[in-house]
Amino acid sequence: MNATANGPIAVILVGVGHRTVTYARYAQSRPDELQVKALVDPDPVRREQVGDRFDIPADRRYSWIADLPEEQLARAAINGTMDDIHVETSLELLERGYDLLLEKPISLDAESLIQLQRRADELDRTIVVCHVLRHAPFYTSIKETIARGAIGDVLTVDMAEMVAYDHMATSYVRGRWRSLESCGSSFLMAKSCHDMDLMSWFAQPAAPVRATSTGGLRYFTEANAPEGSGTRCLVDCQIEASCPFSARRIHVEQNRHVFYAWEPLEHLGRPATEEEKLESLRTDNPYGRCVWRCDNDVADHQAVSVEFDNGITGNLTLTSNAARGDRTVHIVGTRGEIIGSLHDESYTLRTFDGGPEVFHEEVISTTPVDDGMYASHGHGGGDHRLVEDFIKVLNGGTPSLSTTSLADSVNGHLAGFAAEQGRLEGRWVDLAELRG
Repeated sequence: MNATANGPIAVILVGVGHRTVTYARYAQSRPDELQVKALVDPDPVRREQVGDRFDIPADRRYSWIADLPEEQLARAAINGTMDDIHVETSLELLERGYDLLLEKPISLDAESLIQLQRRADELDRTIVVCHVLRHAPFYTSIKETIARGAIGDVLTVDMAEMVAYDHMATSYVRGRWRSLESCGSSFLMAKSCHDMDLMSWFAQPAAPVRATSTGGLRYFTEANAPEGSGTRCLVDCQIEASCPFSARRIHVEQNRHVFYAWEPLEHLGRPATEEEKLESLRTDNPYGRCVWRCDNDVADHQAVSVEFDNGITGNLTLTSNAARGDRTVHIVGTRGEIIGSLHDESYTLRTFDGGPEVFHEEVISTTPVDDGMYASHGHGGGDHRLVEDFIKVLNGGTPSLSTTSLADSVNGHLAGFAAEQGRLEGRWVDLAELRG
């Protein structure tokens, strides 16, 4: 089933949620490069909806990986299953002969992460991790600027992720990633796995050696519930009309984060009416709960420190409740600095050279060109560039700077695991402890 450099790569979709479908859309734009041959998902509604969308034959729509025939149906699989079964499903797909485009985070713990890396090496399979932000023009341009030596040798990498208040309420207070027990992932690894990877990527060829962090759950607790608030926005809350976290306001009036909010209504097999949405929020929809009275236990703010083997230091501030979500970066080298904002899609390059000027300054715009293929897609324009690189890798070509080995992806993950362990234990954690 291996494709040649002159033919399209055939893939199967495993776990047909939002991320998998986003990557698979590449096949609709460039069918000469990527073709979808089958899908696997236990949800019958999603199976049929996505199967119809990609014209997958009815007999190639499977409930479980175990239902796949022994004969390979494609060269590779796009694995967008839930975080807690990434390793389990990936190992099974590797054993069946599939190369993988694997959604991040790779795993929820260091032990299974190393297990997957070793097995992929033993089977000589390719795994490309979906570090889509590396492929966003903003971050790609910064990496290229570092690689050409514009700021000399990197000394420090300081980053911040400001999670918008509505995103925080949806995903990490009411939603799927609210609890370590329910999703198996910390706030840091669920939300800023991207950022830990970017930090390690910018520091290459240096590798992280130890990490720690501080922070915790500060705001979204019952002790901070305002007077007049209730248990559900549309049932017993007296301040719902003026509350910025109102489920009606976010999901119905502003139509935000609807992929998650209306998941409980997917069984309808059609778009829900407004009254059905409101009734859902009134009854058993988890996204209708008061943000101060949920079962969330993950942190809502965190400060991370990482040390690399050549002395580079990295810092990441992760916080919730920003009015506007953004990611920022400030990298200082021996001959200059880079300061930028993903939201603004631009960064400032300042360098000094001993000439008459104190320093040289250049503002570099990285706004994606709207070519109909990239600019309209998420993660700063990186989603489909990621798939493009994956195809290049499988065809034996040379990918961009954005795609590196699985080992490089493992470094960023281990730094994140070490930082979270350090937060819980109040100490620096050596990555060597996690490698076993």
